[in-house]
Amino acid sequence: MTAEAFVTFVHVHVTPGAEDTFLEASRRNASSSRQEAGVTRFDVFQEVEDPTRFVFVEGYVSEDAVAAHKETAHYAGWRAAVDGLMAEQRHSVRFVNR
Repeated sequence: MTAEAFVTFVHVHVTPGAEDTFLEASRRNASSSRQEAGVTRFDVFQEVEDPTRFVFVEGYVSEDAVAAHKETAHYAGWRAAVDGLMAEQRHSVRFVNR
């Protein structure tokens, strides 16, 4: 297994009632993302206390892998499926493995 160079935590808040639709689209995207050569992990977590909040934990081997992920058809499909479901703009925090 290739070591992770970058880990991104993506925080998403969806509108109440959209959780199942969002989760289904996100699971499909995560499954496809895990097949990418430069992706080491792609996990979807739903908050227990507030199920409208999600966190994705994404691991990549390089900056190029991050950029390549954003060019995939499954990422574009995920964006199209979920953009109208978000209660606020998603945000991410990136970390580097030192």
